[in-house]
Amino acid sequence: MEHISQLTAEIRDKAAYPDILVISRIFLPKEAVIGEYIYNRCLQDPERVIVLAASCSGDKIFDRGQQFPVYRWFYPRYWRSGFVGSILKPWVNIVCSFVLAIRLYFRYHYRYIEWGHGYDFPSLLLLSYFLPIRFFIYLHGNDLHCTLHNPLLRSLFKLTLHRAEGIVCNSSYTRDYLRTAFRLDTPIHVINPVIRPEKFGNNVESPSSLDDLRVRVRQAYNIPDSSIVILSVGRLVKHKGFDRVIDNIPLLLTFGVDVHYIICGQGSSESELKSLAHRLRVDKRVHFAGYVPERELAGYYAACDIFAMLTLLDIKANNMEGFGMVYLEASYFGKPVIAPRLGGVLDTVQDEENGILVNPNSGYEVFQAFNRLCKDQQLREQLGRKGKELAKRKTTYKCLYKADHR
Repeated sequence: MEHISQLTAEIRDKAAYPDILVISRIFLPKEAVIGEYIYNRCLQDPERVIVLAASCSGDKIFDRGQQFPVYRWFYPRYWRSGFVGSILKPWVNIVCSFVLAIRLYFRYHYRYIEWGHGYDFPSLLLLSYFLPIRFFIYLHGNDLHCTLHNPLLRSLFKLTLHRAEGIVCNSSYTRDYLRTAFRLDTPIHVINPVIRPEKFGNNVESPSSLDDLRVRVRQAYNIPDSSIVILSVGRLVKHKGFDRVIDNIPLLLTFGVDVHYIICGQGSSESELKSLAHRLRVDKRVHFAGYVPERELAGYYAACDIFAMLTLLDIKANNMEGFGMVYLEASYFGKPVIAPRLGGVLDTVQDEENGILVNPNSGYEVFQAFNRLCKDQQLREQLGRKGKELAKRKTTYKCLYKADHR
């Protein structure tokens, strides 16, 4: 991990005139949707950005391989999980990002800050008064929602948004929710996440390699090549709707579909879901893969025929489907998607184009979508092809700086 006061000649050569400080407590190599989003943003302008982020496992090797300088504030290892970390980390994030951003200003004289999420925003608000900079703030869904129930935080957050040069939302849903929660004159830009194939490992665009991965995963779970495989990827929590997919497995078997269901993820609902599969007598058809690293997920996407996540909107529990990255990943691998007709999913899944949108609370709608896709290979291929096309769309961050005549 590089010390804040040091800057090697090699790094200076890579970023001769950086003028944007990107700050995010969540950044690669830590696997997280926000971290991936911010990293992909940095790859678009490597000559302009400096990154300031929290430390994480493997960061030293990762940082040395980047085209832009990366600085980190330190977390003791025992803080990275548990009660003590949950209490102390927000304060460390606020203090360290504020102090180190000021020190980096005197080294680089950057003109902009891009704050990677709504968390720890008081640091950004203070920096906007202390430094002669303009700033953008990124919002993803849950980070916006968590500020709304505390009057003081809400007031400070609104002030931060008003002072911003612009707000970047990961989806139209996040933008609309923001507009409902706050009356703002600040420009709002919607920039959807994109897929970075490298995170899935090598050769993920090679059809022969994907075929090999498909066979390997199916063999690992004793699934015949002729069977229909449904896949879900996510934390095993109640609002993700894994139980709704399991409920449909016995119905599909009754209608003559040779179907298997693979679930990638860990969480508090795992034992409940296993009990449900056992009670419905489909435990030999429902396979729990546990936590699967990103580099191994390509095999699971390749092995499936249908990707399904029937997430429920759960605002009271601070859970908003701000975008739904897994739907985009499934589309990238050419898989048709069954998804809920709500939230940021609508930016990712277009009904009858790359998937089928359903009301996750309607058993009839959900079953009809599964039955239709399981029995119609041509439709699966058609939706999958369109999904690959949609997954390659990209919005550049240059739209934030259109008025910047450098």
